[in-house]
Amino acid sequence: MLRTICRGLSTAMLNQESTSLGPIGTKIREKLTRNFEPKHLEVACESHMHNVPKGSEKHFKVQIVSDKFEGITVVQRHRLVNECLAEELSTTVHALRIDAIPTSKFEGQKMIDSPACMGGGKR
Repeated sequence: MLRTICRGLSTAMLNQESTSLGPIGTKIREKLTRNFEPKHLEVACESHMHNVPKGSEKHFKVQIVSDKFEGITVVQRHRLVNECLAEELSTTVHALRIDAIPTSKFEGQKMIDSPACMGGGKR
């Protein structure tokens, strides 16, 4: 029952998040949704935490839960996500933090907050 409730919340979150993303974040969300049919998906732009021009969409984190991740390693899951977003990663996206979880392992956990940017080596 708890899993059903979490899935319902995830669907609401899928719909809610898309309004706060810019065009690149929206494209990432659409591609991940189309390729993985996620039970839960969060896409967050973290560019505001980095030394980039205001309004940039260069740093992202995603949490994606999908049946397509069942029975494969974390590295294989990350490779699938990277392959799906190859165009964005080779052009506009500078950094992507991936939390790819098989549906059977998802228990409603939140995305972990990212650490503060250290300035790209400028300490």
